[in-house]
Amino acid sequence: MKARALSFRLLVAAGLILAIAFGLMAFILEQGFRNSAERALKEKLQVQIYALLSVAELTRKGQLKITPNLHEPRFATPGSGLYAFVQRKDGALIWRSASALGEKNVLVASLRTGESVFLASSGQSGRFALQYDVIWESDAGKEYEFVITVAEEAAFLTGQVDSFSQTLRKWLLLVGLALLLVQFIILRWSLKPLRTIGKDLGAIEQGRQQQLHGRYPQELQALANNINGLLSSERAHLQRYRNTLADLAHSLKTPLAILRGSLEDRNNNEQLRITLQNQISRMDEIVEYQLQKAAVKGQKQVTGRTDLVPIVEKIAASLNKVYVEKHLTISLDVPESCFVQCEEGDLYELCGNLLDNACKWCKSQVKFTILANEKDSFVRFSVEDDGPGIPDDKINDILMRGVRADQNIHGHGIGLAVVNELISLLEGKLTGEQSKTLGGLKWLVCLK
Repeated sequence: MKARALSFRLLVAAGLILAIAFGLMAFILEQGFRNSAERALKEKLQVQIYALLSVAELTRKGQLKITPNLHEPRFATPGSGLYAFVQRKDGALIWRSASALGEKNVLVASLRTGESVFLASSGQSGRFALQYDVIWESDAGKEYEFVITVAEEAAFLTGQVDSFSQTLRKWLLLVGLALLLVQFIILRWSLKPLRTIGKDLGAIEQGRQQQLHGRYPQELQALANNINGLLSSERAHLQRYRNTLADLAHSLKTPLAILRGSLEDRNNNEQLRITLQNQISRMDEIVEYQLQKAAVKGQKQVTGRTDLVPIVEKIAASLNKVYVEKHLTISLDVPESCFVQCEEGDLYELCGNLLDNACKWCKSQVKFTILANEKDSFVRFSVEDDGPGIPDDKINDILMRGVRADQNIHGHGIGLAVVNELISLLEGKLTGEQSKTLGGLKWLVCLK
């Protein structure tokens, strides 16, 4: 199943959130409008009761008389939807408006004197009614209790609420669609850098460009830089593998030619043996150097950093066992941790070759020192020994492959060459000088 686009997911999520939010907003506004309309209707019915009281008179016989000329003309129109009733406390009808002809009597609620109650019945056919309990005192001082009821058909208020709801929902729908359109435009604009990176990566895959050259937002620039670093590293690896294979093939041509010529000349067996031994050793050196060079990664880690301290401690412990007969003292002047943006294997190769070279040449002391400069984001460390040292004019020579300062020391003369090449790939710097503390050779490495 094909995965949905990120913009589609965000748009659907935004649509759901807007639908829920606008649905709640419509419900709250409709309920608020309904409550407000009911309060307004209650106040209106209260005014109608006061108007009836203002035109009502109590006769000597205790009969309540209301003039037919009321202020509200709807009371005089049958079926107008506005009705008025005057009843005794026991529910007996005393008077009704002309509009209430044929209407059933209203049930009287249990009220105290001067108290009013608002009654509402649901549905289009229901009514809203306000009942008011009043005591009227006659001229003779006798009191008569009446309940005045004014009712309004619910259809009027319900129609207002329905009209408001329809208008509200229509406008909320239009606003929601407009917001979705705006959200879609914003998402297209916001996600454009991701689409640009995708197109650039496609161009890289098709070979039309080598790196990401577009201008990206700050949040994506680090990603683009890491991708470019990864592409450069992989391209450098591929080129180095090709160069290594070419160097290996070219380097083996001469020894093989010598061996072929020696096999054709069978007169001197002793000379043949020496020649075979020399050329086999030479080919062994070539193969070892090319394999080490091909194994060098020489890249900075994109996803993290490597602690240099435990690596140096493991290498020192191993070299103490290898050179146990020399009774070496390998001192480490290192902090608790020192992180370098480099592969762990490259650090083993780099520090291992430097420390091994120092152990070969030293008399009894080797010192490894880490100088971390956090201000400049550099890591510097040095390896020095108390051996005979090397003249300054020959330090650069021993960094070349196959060159050894002393032919009596076992080795192929490629360890420092690998170190030099690795530090160059890491954009670092390797310098050699005489050690002022131990008197031998001191190698200083600076890595970013």
